[in-house]
Amino acid sequence: MNRREFLHALAIAGAAGFPLAPRTAFAADDLYDVPRFGNASLLHMTDVHGQLLPMRYREPAVNIGVGAAAGKPPHLVGREFLAYYAMQAGSREAYAFTSLDFEQLAARYGRMGGFAHLATLVKRLKASRPGALLLDGGDTWQGSATSLWTRGQDMIDAQKLLGVDVMTGHWEFTYGEQRVKQVVERDFKGQVDFLAQNVFTADFGDPVFDAYAIREVNGVKVGIVGQAFPYTPIANPRYLVADWTFGIREEELQKRVDEVRAKGAAAVVLLSHNGMDVDLKLAGRVTGIDVILGGHTHDGVPRPVPVKNAAGTTLVTNAGSNGKFLGVLDMDVRDGRLREARYRLLPVFADLLPADAAMAAHIASARAPYEPKLAEKLAVTQSLLYRRGNFTGSADQVILDALMQEKDAEIALSPGFRFGTSILAGEAVTMETVMDWCAITYPATTVTPITGETLKAILEDVCDNLFNPDPYYQQGGDMVRVGGLTYTCAPRETMGKRIDDMRLGGKPIEAGKTYKVAGWASISEDARGEPIWDVVSRYLRARKTIAPPRVNAPRVV
Repeated sequence: MNRREFLHALAIAGAAGFPLAPRTAFAADDLYDVPRFGNASLLHMTDVHGQLLPMRYREPAVNIGVGAAAGKPPHLVGREFLAYYAMQAGSREAYAFTSLDFEQLAARYGRMGGFAHLATLVKRLKASRPGALLLDGGDTWQGSATSLWTRGQDMIDAQKLLGVDVMTGHWEFTYGEQRVKQVVERDFKGQVDFLAQNVFTADFGDPVFDAYAIREVNGVKVGIVGQAFPYTPIANPRYLVADWTFGIREEELQKRVDEVRAKGAAAVVLLSHNGMDVDLKLAGRVTGIDVILGGHTHDGVPRPVPVKNAAGTTLVTNAGSNGKFLGVLDMDVRDGRLREARYRLLPVFADLLPADAAMAAHIASARAPYEPKLAEKLAVTQSLLYRRGNFTGSADQVILDALMQEKDAEIALSPGFRFGTSILAGEAVTMETVMDWCAITYPATTVTPITGETLKAILEDVCDNLFNPDPYYQQGGDMVRVGGLTYTCAPRETMGKRIDDMRLGGKPIEAGKTYKVAGWASISEDARGEPIWDVVSRYLRARKTIAPPRVNAPRVV
């Protein structure tokens, strides 16, 4: 970008509302003035999901843990969360980390995240921590209209401008093998290390990416091992990564950690996209990892969870999603090992952090070609629309209602994706909002005749993915959202016994009867049908006003 283009983009950014004027002091020094500690620092973000602009994201009101995870982080919500972390109700922190009084606090504290505001915070922290590295846990290139339409390029350019040093991946792989390799070998070359110790070629078992990087931070050798989402070919279409295999691969991970140690790394960090429950189990089985900087399950966890293993203790973290948080890990490394670590998970409040001018210019320039389409007002909502929660969300219900109405189906199924921004009552549902909920590379809608027996099997399978007491059998999403059909769910039962009392219109579902079921995001390569965003946008345009949806939540035992 030359000077004229930069100034033009800056003007667009100003018109879009970015506060570009410099401030003499931060509005919340007590929040962002984190005292430096130790001699090596890492900054960590994860699961941004394509959100370049500040947004709202309501945290879950229901997050059930099973087995050893019951009642423990990350399965704490609401008042239990506030009590555990000694946070005050109604505070900025309560707004950032919980769903309590979300609408009232959203009006008070505003939007969160946004790369222009995140860039300001990163620069501030790096200025006080020379040599600090910025790590990205993945799920960055997907989750918005512009990321989909540019095949992640808007986010890739933003990552480079932000100063990302190392990343791993998950939804990035849904752009296909060729696209990911193109970015790693071209855009990231010499600047960003894309690490994934658990991805190999399907034919000869060769590593696809570098497993680790050893970076020197103020004279301290820090080993960073990458762990991509292990279940990519199961949770997402296999044909998009047909030549690659994934997995947790504990044995290979242990070898890589030992190798990094043998090469002189005094501190070892796992940049993980496993999901927090998986990381907690892994931390007790793989030795030599000092800290796991985790992602995938979108859990904002203020304090690390210490996990003991055969050789010591590993600290496990998870840094939330959508650009709402930035993790700060300060390490005191002496005599060849980590002596003490201090960690803060900082909420990114857009009203407290002025927008970085260069990043704001990039965002405005990247969005400019798409602004008219993004800004289309489809309808006005009369209630809060949100997605996150173990069983359902009001935004998910809008998608289900659209599928049943537009496809003339008696039942609808919608995946329990954890990305998707929230909007308040009285606000317009724009095309951008719908794309925030639906922007994936396999968006085809389907209408399928399914028997009652198969419906139960589908619900049981997804439920087991969410509530299996062994974290290694969990894939990190929420329960499939269901329209039309009601049912009872017993999360702590065993496979095949969690789903009961399935009904349609008050009548029991018959195992041998066939029902017309609409859905989307099929992982089958043969799936054909109009994109889900066309279905939802058509539904919204026809209504203009969206009354509070009757959320079809199961009865939970």
